[in-house]
Amino acid sequence: MEAEFDTIAEWTAHVALDLGTDYYVPAGCRGSGSPAALDWLLAEMGLDDGAALLDCGAGVGGPAAYAADTRSVRPLLVEPEAGACRAAATLFGHPVVRAAGSALPVADATVDAAWSLGVLCTMPDQEALLRELVRTVRPGGAIGLLAFVAHGEISRDQLPDNYFPTEDRLDELFGAAGLRVESRRCTAELPAIPDEWSGRVDAVTDALSERYGHTRAWRLAEAQSSRIGQLLSDGTLTGELLVLRGAQR
Repeated sequence: MEAEFDTIAEWTAHVALDLGTDYYVPAGCRGSGSPAALDWLLAEMGLDDGAALLDCGAGVGGPAAYAADTRSVRPLLVEPEAGACRAAATLFGHPVVRAAGSALPVADATVDAAWSLGVLCTMPDQEALLRELVRTVRPGGAIGLLAFVAHGEISRDQLPDNYFPTEDRLDELFGAAGLRVESRRCTAELPAIPDEWSGRVDAVTDALSERYGHTRAWRLAEAQSSRIGQLLSDGTLTGELLVLRGAQR
């Protein structure tokens, strides 16, 4: 996981800088959001212009930048890996803090909404993440998730750094954190990714492979991505977009 979220995050920023500004957001969204997914979340979360949006586990910062561009929200990025923090600051310039999602350096009830995209399955203490999101969001504010949900056995040897929840486990986690599901959409049901966007993501991936394909970090990240892609393809995993709200305080 460190290879993907630290080393390769910095490499991604270097490649995007060389390709040009049109590539920044697609590069920053590799593996964490498509336009259709982000548009769905922004609409269902009901974010107004100027809303303060916490992005927990922000990675390179592409989804937060997309939200700022399309809804004029004010992002605050929290990301545990130093390389990803530097990449996000370099490409987008939004405030970014290095910290774990289970201990957010954000005061109680100070952001209008929060999202965490593809992060839940990377954390062993998933309840702590959800409780922190609830704590930091103002009463009635929305919490968006992209969660990868398991529908069959996944060997720990196959993906040792992932903790994919089942449907039943998700329900338990939401109940323990005081959250209710307001809306939900499977990523497989979303509209197709625009060709222009896909072309830019492919250009970034090709440049990364050309420059760093010989490295162990790149090979590890690509192997993990391939395994997850296969699990999504055969239905063992599904990508689920969720909008949740906590009880009014």
